[in-house]
Amino acid sequence: MNYERKVDSMDSLAGATHDFYEEADNRRKRRRLIVGAVLAALVLAAAWFAFSMSKGDGAAGADGAAGTGAANVPTITVMVPGLQSVQTAIAANGSIAARREMPVGVVGEGGQVVSVLVEPGQWVRAGQALAVIDRTVQTQQAASLAASIRVAQADADLAQSELERAEALVSRGFISKADMDRKRATRDAAQARVRVAQAQYKEAVARNGRLNIVAPAAGLVLTRQVEPGQVVGAGSGVLFRMAKGGEMEMLAQLGEADLQHVSVGTRATVTPVGTSLQIAGQVWQKSPVINPETRQGTVRIALPYSETLRPGGFADARLVAGTGQAPLLPESAVQSGPEGNFVLVVNKSDQIERRPVKVGTVTDDGVSIASGLTGNERVVVLAGAFLNPGDKVKPVLQKSSQ
Repeated sequence: MNYERKVDSMDSLAGATHDFYEEADNRRKRRRLIVGAVLAALVLAAAWFAFSMSKGDGAAGADGAAGTGAANVPTITVMVPGLQSVQTAIAANGSIAARREMPVGVVGEGGQVVSVLVEPGQWVRAGQALAVIDRTVQTQQAASLAASIRVAQADADLAQSELERAEALVSRGFISKADMDRKRATRDAAQARVRVAQAQYKEAVARNGRLNIVAPAAGLVLTRQVEPGQVVGAGSGVLFRMAKGGEMEMLAQLGEADLQHVSVGTRATVTPVGTSLQIAGQVWQKSPVINPETRQGTVRIALPYSETLRPGGFADARLVAGTGQAPLLPESAVQSGPEGNFVLVVNKSDQIERRPVKVGTVTDDGVSIASGLTGNERVVVLAGAFLNPGDKVKPVLQKSSQ
């Protein structure tokens, strides 16, 4: 009996415990549902707020852009360049060389060099010795020939004396006419031998005079390729190089089209590379042929002597080929792109147009336009980089510089 009550009590307790846990689980589920509902409501509220704000901002931005676009048109400074007198200049480059280069070598028999008297960069006069060749043997040969002249002259004097004595005896009949002829022949042969000896001596003296290496004309020594002790001869080649009178020239390379605008006498300004010196020159020869590979011709520009001009160096040249009429623009008006140079012009509808041009001479006054403009267009002077073809602008005219 007591056992049954105990069992019933335990069953009752277990049921109460089961109900407690079930009720707690239900409460947890309800809390999760409430939290989820609150989060969903917050998400919906945030989305609605964001959508409302973006819609309002978009409408305001569209209204603002429309108002700004319709409010102001950019004001652009333009100019009508017209036609001005400009120099037609051609740019070229090339190398410096001696206008008349003189290679100097061994003229005589040659021999051992005793001394070299000049250095590259020195000025020499015509006939001045550049190098001295040993002439010990040649001097003795000349002395021997000089002695042979005296021997021949003594024989000639003796023959002349015998002839004169024989002529005195002819009238007395002591000398035959045949003997007289022989004595005259002897006298003439002796005199001939004198002349031969004199010629041989003069030849030796001339040969000795050609032993030294001398300057063929006055000028500037450019190179030296001989040293004391060196044995030189006819096959030694060039020992010195000189620039006759120190005159230089520039061998400018010009394109086939530019060559047509250059003639003998065209003025030029030459600037050696690495310097700011401008040397005035003049075209003295134009190449009659065109290089088929480079399609260029050579123009030779005569230049006076200058220490900055060194044969073999490089230089730039500007040739003034004449004057002509062309539009003149400031450098800020000319732009460049992958397709070449261009300018921006304002058409009759006050819209921007892009006009390709060919640039001519660039001077301190501006850039001349060789082709692409007539001079009557309204050209944008500034702010061209911020404009595009088709843009509407308000042009303000500026007078062209004179």
